[in-house]
Amino acid sequence: MIRNGILGDSLGHAEGDIAIVNGRIAATGLNLPEGNTEIDARGRIVLPGGVDTHCHIEQMSGAGVMNADTFETATRSALHGGTTTTVSFAAQHPGMRIRDVLADYSKLAAAGAMTDYAFHMIVADTSGENVSDLKTAIANGHRSIKIFTTYDKVRLQDSEILTTLHTARDAGALVCVHAENDAMIRDATATLLAEGKTAPRYHAQSHPRLAEIEAIERMCRFSEFTGARVMIFHISTQEGIEIVRRAKARGANIHAETCTHYLFQTEEILDRPDSAKFLCSPPQRQKEDQDALWAALGQDLELVTSDHAPYRMDESGKFRHGADAPFPKIANGQPGLELRLPLLFDAMVSNDRGGLAKFVELTATAPARVFGLKTKGSFGIGKDADLVIWDPERTHKLPDALHDNVGYNPFAGETLKGYPETVLRRGEIVVQNGALLSSPGSGRHLDMVSQE
Repeated sequence: MIRNGILGDSLGHAEGDIAIVNGRIAATGLNLPEGNTEIDARGRIVLPGGVDTHCHIEQMSGAGVMNADTFETATRSALHGGTTTTVSFAAQHPGMRIRDVLADYSKLAAAGAMTDYAFHMIVADTSGENVSDLKTAIANGHRSIKIFTTYDKVRLQDSEILTTLHTARDAGALVCVHAENDAMIRDATATLLAEGKTAPRYHAQSHPRLAEIEAIERMCRFSEFTGARVMIFHISTQEGIEIVRRAKARGANIHAETCTHYLFQTEEILDRPDSAKFLCSPPQRQKEDQDALWAALGQDLELVTSDHAPYRMDESGKFRHGADAPFPKIANGQPGLELRLPLLFDAMVSNDRGGLAKFVELTATAPARVFGLKTKGSFGIGKDADLVIWDPERTHKLPDALHDNVGYNPFAGETLKGYPETVLRRGEIVVQNGALLSSPGSGRHLDMVSQE
C-alpha cells in the first residue's frame, strides 16, 4: 500500500492511496484498507513508471560498433531514472534471419534485463525466409518493426520498404522509421570532407534538415499508399512536425516522437571541445526548431524517448578510428535512459513547461498505448504496479557518470529539481534512495497487442 501521495496520471492529479495485490494495481482512492506493507508517500508525487520505447541496448551498429551497455547496465540505469519498461532493438543485418536475431536478443535480455522489456525488429533484409519470419514474429507479439532510409548496411530500398509496410499492415504491426535521405547526406558529407571540414562540429551540416524533411514526407506518403501504420522516429525539425500534421489531417495513420536531446540541446553544443560526445543522427537543430518541438508535445509529437545509444569515449566506441577521426567515423549517439524522466520532470513539472499530466502522457501513457503494452503506463485497475515516487523538492546536481556503462553524462553539472526516490516494478521496490534492489534477469518480456 502506498499512502498519502499525490497520484498523478495523464488525466490529472489528486491526493490518495494505491493498493497493490500480486504486483498489480488493485485500487486507488482515499483511506483504503491497511496493507501488509505500507509506504508513506506524504509530500511526494506518485507516477506511473516510465516507458522508453526507443533505446539501443547490447546492439551492434550498422558501422560495426557495439553499444557500451549490456541489458544489465542499461536497465539498471533506466530504473535509477524511473523508467521501468524499455523497448530496444533486435537488430538484423543483411544475411541474418529475423527468427535467429530475435532468439539471440531474447536470450540476452532474459539474462540481464531488470526492466520489463519488448523489442522492435530492425529489418535490413527482406530476402529468403525473412518475410515469413516477420509474419510469425508479429503473430507471436513482436508488433513493432524498425526500418532505415539511410546507412549502408541497414538501409532498405523503396521496394523493400513497401514489402515491409504491406506485411505490417496485414499482420497488425507498427513500422518505425529512421527518416533521412541517404543521397543528400552522402552529397553533403562528401562536400564537407573535400573542403577539409572534418571536425565533429561539421556533423550537423552533413545531415541537412532537408534530408529529414524529404524522408519524412516520403514515408508519410508511403503510409498513405499502403495503409500501414507508421511511427516517425526522432523528429528534429519544425518542418518535420508540419509534414506529420498535414499527413494526419489527410487521414494517414502516422505517429511521431522526438527525443530528449532535441528538447535540451541545440546545434551550438557541437562547438564545444568535447563535441564528439553529442554527435547523434539526426543532429541537434536550431533554437527555433527546439521551440517548435516543445510546442508540438502531446499533439503531433505523441511521445518523448531517449534514443539511448551508448558509446564510450574511447577506442571501443566514439574513437574506434582514433581520437582525431573525421566526423563520419565517430559513432553517433548519446546515453539517455537514466535522465529522460528527470530532465523532463524538471522542465515540465518543476518549471511548469507543460505540467504533470502531459509529462506522464508523453513518457508513460502514450508510449504504452502506441506500442500495445497493455499492462503499462497508467494507474488503471489491473495494470502492473510500476510506480515511481518522486521527491518534487529535491535538487540534484548531475554527476559526470551515471549508472550505465558509458562513462560520461551529456548533462553533467546541470542541477534539476525533482528526482525519483523510490521505484517499484510490478509492486516490488527496485530502487530506494539511490540503492539498486533488483537483480539481472528479473525483468519480463512483454507482448505487444495489436492496435488495429
